[in-house]
Amino acid sequence: MLLLDRRPHLGGNVWHPVLGGSRVPEAIPLLRRLDRPNVRIVTGAEVLDLPRSSTMLVGTDTTAEEVGYGQLVLATGARERVLPFPGWTLPNVTGAGALQLLAKSGLPVQGRAIVVAGSGPLLLAAAAYLRAQGAEIRLIAEQAPRRRVWRLAAGLVRERDRLRQALDLRRQLGGVPYRTGCWPVRAEGDGRVERVVLRQGRHEWAEVCDFLACGFHLVPNTELAELLGCRMRAGFVTVDGYQGTSIPGTYAAGEPVGIGGLELARVEGAIAGFASTDQRERAADRFAERRRLSRFRGALDRAFQLSPQLRAVATPETIVCRCEDVRVGTVAPFRTGREARLQTRCGMGRCQGRVCGPATEFLWGWNPRGIRPPIVPATVEQLTRRAVPDAVSGARS
Repeated sequence: MLLLDRRPHLGGNVWHPVLGGSRVPEAIPLLRRLDRPNVRIVTGAEVLDLPRSSTMLVGTDTTAEEVGYGQLVLATGARERVLPFPGWTLPNVTGAGALQLLAKSGLPVQGRAIVVAGSGPLLLAAAAYLRAQGAEIRLIAEQAPRRRVWRLAAGLVRERDRLRQALDLRRQLGGVPYRTGCWPVRAEGDGRVERVVLRQGRHEWAEVCDFLACGFHLVPNTELAELLGCRMRAGFVTVDGYQGTSIPGTYAAGEPVGIGGLELARVEGAIAGFASTDQRERAADRFAERRRLSRFRGALDRAFQLSPQLRAVATPETIVCRCEDVRVGTVAPFRTGREARLQTRCGMGRCQGRVCGPATEFLWGWNPRGIRPPIVPATVEQLTRRAVPDAVSGARS
């Protein structure tokens, strides 16, 4: 079995090891189960292309290697949705999860004033972690209205584990203002963010801050699934009861299937793992647990649906594509994303539309860009120094 992880360490963003510290205790027994002779782990690896059937071109450092496979499980996670507003490109304006990851990687936040804004449960998790590292959380601004947030909270009564997590977060964030129906309208500062102007209803005010951590829920990473030709629906990969996609021998789990939280992703991953190794009875044993946890997926979608008022925050001078320095007023007149790309290069920079794509989809209803290889930035050296496939035997499982 071959495990590819784009991060330098296993565990993703949730279980990312703290610089100079130990791993998250919950992750340790799971990682130990991978310490087997028949498991090959490659970190810092990303799939660049699918040159032929059942073969991936995997980039690592400066080289790329063709890797064959028999069964494939996609657990490609998600990224934060970023919406443009005046000043969002200032230094120290980051994603909520991104700032949490930077702090884990060694960025000092002790004593720094931080405003956390956007939408979704990641705001609370990021704020709690940053506060535990000594940061001063000035405010948590959730764009969803109070009634939807409270409806979601009320539903947690039936989910003991999630209720316990929510109560623990509430304890960790005691005393921190939490405002619903609230979002940033501009960030201001000289050389870096110094304050953020927030709006709640008709009221606007400025909060002084050293960092603005801002993310509007999550967007699934489905580029590899789309390149494979997996059937999609509403931006997510469609799967059967065993997490199988429309491509035989290919399975998907976690955020590419739907945003539902860590527990659901783990159960879906277990089902996909059992099914891909011909252990369907063991996979079926987890169906009831998946069914129970899946109820929360729909509740999350309903609770954190983005307010149409957010479309009016960006001004014509606001940058929408950071890679190519394209402004809202430049692309707004175009009818489709394709027209905008051809005329302005919006979405054609290094991130290949991963940041501005979801933003323009929300702002103007443009369809996401077409998927073409390489699906992540690659160097000429990687593409020209392609290694002879010597890991096929270790990957065909």
